[in-house]
Amino acid sequence: MAVGGLAIIRPMLWDVFCRVIDNFGDIGVCWRLCADLAARGHQARLWVDDASALTWMAPQGAPGVEVRAWSEAEDPALTLSAGDVVIEAFGCDLPNAFLARMQRPTPPAWVNLEYLSAEDYVERSHGLASPVFHGPAAGLRKRFFYPGFTAATGGLLREPGLAARQTTFGTSQRLPWLHNLGVPANESDRLVSVFCYAGAPLGTWLDALQTDAQQAAPGATTRILLTPGHATSLAQAWVAQGRHTAPQALSLHPLPALPQPEFDHLLWSCHLNIVRGEDSAVRALWAGRPHIWHIYPQDDGVHADKLEAFMRRWMGAWPPALRDAVALGWRHFNRIAPDSPSAAPQDEGPLPPLADWRDEAGDWAVSSRSSRAALLAQTDLVTQLTHFVAG
Repeated sequence: MAVGGLAIIRPMLWDVFCRVIDNFGDIGVCWRLCADLAARGHQARLWVDDASALTWMAPQGAPGVEVRAWSEAEDPALTLSAGDVVIEAFGCDLPNAFLARMQRPTPPAWVNLEYLSAEDYVERSHGLASPVFHGPAAGLRKRFFYPGFTAATGGLLREPGLAARQTTFGTSQRLPWLHNLGVPANESDRLVSVFCYAGAPLGTWLDALQTDAQQAAPGATTRILLTPGHATSLAQAWVAQGRHTAPQALSLHPLPALPQPEFDHLLWSCHLNIVRGEDSAVRALWAGRPHIWHIYPQDDGVHADKLEAFMRRWMGAWPPALRDAVALGWRHFNRIAPDSPSAAPQDEGPLPPLADWRDEAGDWAVSSRSSRAALLAQTDLVTQLTHFVAG
C-alpha cells in the first residue's frame, strides 16, 4: 500500500552504532536519528562507546530509544539478536560478534551512514552496495547512505513539525526563554551564538563585533552567547588580554550545556550563529538565520574543499556581492586564505567587512531563509532512509 506516492513502512527495530571520536557531532547526529525514528513509531538501540554527552544532550532520553554500551555488542555471549536494520555511523566498523549475529536466513539491512558533504562525489556514491567476502560478515552486503543537499542524495535530518515549532517559539517564547537562561535581552539587542573549535580566531571577531556594537543604535547591546568549552575559553582569554573595552555595548554570556531542543532555541533566538561540526551546522540551516560554519579542521586540508563545496550549494542563488562577502567571513573564521582555499591555515588577520547580520530584513537574513526554503522542499533523511532499507 502507498500513501502520497510512498509505501507505508512497518515499524522496525534499528541498531545504530556510534563511536565518539573527539567531539559531539557523531553522537549528536546518532541521537537525533534515533529519536526521530522512535517518534515515527520505530524502536532504536543506540550502541555507543561513550554515552557521557547524552547526560546533557538528551537528559530525559526519548521513548523508544535504548542506549547500550558498545562493549556489550563485542561480547559473543550476548543473546540479543540484531534488529531489522543496522546502521554503521560514519564507518565506525561493527564488532565482529555483532556481525556474526547478523548472519541469518533474512539478514538485517546494513547501512553505512556517511558524513555530510556537499561535494559532487556524494551523488555518485549514494546508495552504492559493498558485498563482504571474508570474516564474520561474509555473504552480507553493506550499502552506503549519504546525507546531502540535492535530490540525488539522502537529504538532511529534519523531524516533522520542526518549522512549526520554530514559528511558535519565535512569536511567544524567545525573550522569556533567554531571561530564564540568565540573558537579560530585549527586542533592541542583537544576539550572536558561538560554538567553535579551539583554533577559531574568536578574539579578532570579538574585536570587530565590539567596534560594530559601539557604532550601533544607542541603548542596544550586542550579546555574545558562548557555549561551554572552546567558545567560552577563547572569550575569557580575550577579556584577560584587556580587549573587552566596551562591556555596555558588547556583553558576554557563558551558557550551560544545552539539550538538543534547547540548542535549537538558542539558534532561533540569535541574529547570527557561529556553529561547528555536522549536527549543529544542519540545525543552523534550519534556523534560517545568518550563520558561520566552523568546519572540523583536518591535517591534510581537505576540509577547505568541503567548505567551498558547501558554500557553493548554500549560497549559490544569492546576490554575488552578498555571496562574496559572506564567503570571505566563513573563510576567515576557518583560517582559510581567500586566494588559495586548500592551503595550510593562515595566520589570524583582520576580519574582512561582514555583511549586515543585524537586520532581519537584510540581504543575508533574507537569503538564508530562501536557502532554507529550498532545502525544506527536499525529502528529509529519516523518510528517505526508512524507504531505502525497506525497498
